[in-house]
Amino acid sequence: MTACNQAIIDRMQSSVPLIPQLGAHLVAAGGKRLRPLLTLASARLCGYGEKEGETRHIGLAACVEFIHTATLLHDDVVDESTLRRGMASANALFGNKASVLVGDFLFARSFQLMTADGSLEVMAILSAASATIAEGEVLQMSTQNDLSTPIERYLEVIHGKTAALFAAACRVGAVVAGHGREAELALEQYGTSLGMAFQLVDDALDYAADQQVLGKTVGDDFREGKITLPVLAAYEQGTEEERQFWKRVIEDNEQTEADLPHALEIIARRDAIRKTIEKARDYAAQAVEALSCFPESGLKNLLRETVLYTVERAR
Repeated sequence: MTACNQAIIDRMQSSVPLIPQLGAHLVAAGGKRLRPLLTLASARLCGYGEKEGETRHIGLAACVEFIHTATLLHDDVVDESTLRRGMASANALFGNKASVLVGDFLFARSFQLMTADGSLEVMAILSAASATIAEGEVLQMSTQNDLSTPIERYLEVIHGKTAALFAAACRVGAVVAGHGREAELALEQYGTSLGMAFQLVDDALDYAADQQVLGKTVGDDFREGKITLPVLAAYEQGTEEERQFWKRVIEDNEQTEADLPHALEIIARRDAIRKTIEKARDYAAQAVEALSCFPESGLKNLLRETVLYTVERAR
């Protein structure tokens, strides 16, 4: 991870001063670095990276983080977010234009790292994931403010916007190791299930977390009219009065300052957070099961603990 972080910093450099300046803000904001960790751990689980000169996984881990960070920059502009990881978001500090353009720069850097790796298979996996992320974001936009959205469509959204990159991050680790098709598919399934659990928990935290701990504004999804499982579960189980409330605040986008606290009350009353976390736990169990083809090791334990962290986290 130290080598990966250095690769990220090195690739943030540019003769255009605003790019490293905004890049330094992103690096200072920290973040979990979960996706590059998955690439590194997956490669090592498959026996790659132990010998001198085996460094492909480091460049690809940085590539995965650039793809992720680029999408965050764009998402914060689309969502008009002002906080990211407890700090002012890049668009709040530098403006929307700079955030979008630096996001484009990071996407370009990610493709430079892919081509430097030299594997067409790796490029196919990561470029496909990049396209799927964009599709997931557009699909989310098309379901926004629509309470008739089926849960299956919501799950399709979170697969696109989150799970696809988790899956790709894990699979490329197995690819560089040359560990075989079974390992690739197992780690891809692990990443997919982990990513689904991660996003479900993220959506639950938007209605259940402490804002200072979460590091972003609680209720952002509510204010933006996003259709997430806590809302769908509360709407489905709600009284006619509660359903009319949801239609007003989500579909009609007519909200007052008192509406978020009332929404939190309804979600608690309908046990929607527990239902969302239970769904996340189902995916978490699938992620752990996907690792069963690998022998016991410290790295396998790390990947299992990552699953546990994902469903127990507070931010």
